[in-house]
Amino acid sequence: WPVERRGGVVEVGHGTDLVSVTRYPLLRRFRPGLWAKVVPELDRAAAAVASQQQGKVADPQTVTVGGQEARLLPVPLFNILNGGRHAEGSTDFQEFMVAPVGAATFADALRMGSEVYHSLFRLLHDRGLPTTVGDEGGFAPPLPKNEAAMELIVLAIETAGHRPGEDVAIALDPATSELEKDGHYVLAREGRKFTPEGLVELWEEWCRKYPIVSIEDGMAQEDWAGWRLLTERIGDKVQLVGDDIFVTNVERIRRGIQEKAANSVLIKLNQIGTLTETLDAVDEASMAGWKCVISHRSGETEDTTIAGRSGPGGADSEVQPRAADRGRAGGAGALRGPRYTEARGKLVAAGLRLALAGLYACRNIGNRGGLS
Repeated sequence: WPVERRGGVVEVGHGTDLVSVTRYPLLRRFRPGLWAKVVPELDRAAAAVASQQQGKVADPQTVTVGGQEARLLPVPLFNILNGGRHAEGSTDFQEFMVAPVGAATFADALRMGSEVYHSLFRLLHDRGLPTTVGDEGGFAPPLPKNEAAMELIVLAIETAGHRPGEDVAIALDPATSELEKDGHYVLAREGRKFTPEGLVELWEEWCRKYPIVSIEDGMAQEDWAGWRLLTERIGDKVQLVGDDIFVTNVERIRRGIQEKAANSVLIKLNQIGTLTETLDAVDEASMAGWKCVISHRSGETEDTTIAGRSGPGGADSEVQPRAADRGRAGGAGALRGPRYTEARGKLVAAGLRLALAGLYACRNIGNRGGLS
């Protein structure tokens, strides 16, 4: 890949020393059929080569969404209990996560998340429930109702020696697009069906009863009215993250901002295709005061580029890497595979550099809703 700033082959983007093949004419012409796999890999390869050839950074993976001046470390979200399509036979809702909101440093957050995960393992074991894991690495016990997962997680937090809501809070990804059918949300395990208004009321009730700081995909991907109602009801208290509704697409994010549907966005580099468009999505959300959650992505590659994307964010955007603790041997197994090992190492190292300044994102809860 020749490095040309004006030749249309690669592009230096956003002052972060990342480059993109977004405007490579031939690739763009055939892009619809290449989007899912080829474009992201070519883009990341071009980024690494061009960054090194231009002498911008020795290791392009050290560049993060916040730029080289970023000083705010992210809050990790630990995916500890799975249901839905990720673990059929468990809950209707897909992912239950914990967020170490009371941690002083990223290293402390990593330890606290792992402690809660292992605490949940012991609770399940002692109750005679299976401790096998779902597709995302969280436990997948057969529970009588969805709320039983919330009760278990609160108990796991307490058993690990932490205070629910003060030290460790809860984040959800119910993946409601998978539950929506003919304008209703169907909870098959409980034999219940909700209107959009009814599901919003359920989330309100759960947020009153449990220390929930973040809900991802709380409404279905085309339920814009439901998203607006959910944001109106709890958007000032809870981080409402849009994944399926926005798909890391600037135009859909812009519509969400205009309609006040959600207050945060999930960022998936391979979902939109290129680094430049990924950073455009982050910028669009950040300028509106929204928060960004960097998704871990699941299994399709061992490429570690995303580890760099989940590093320090700018002062106006908080970037939370989604994580799952699949390895139960040892207390530091909270990020799985090469990408997670690299992300963990980079973030812990960054935490050591920034420890004196105390620049870890999650020292309190609130401030535009959710994690701050």
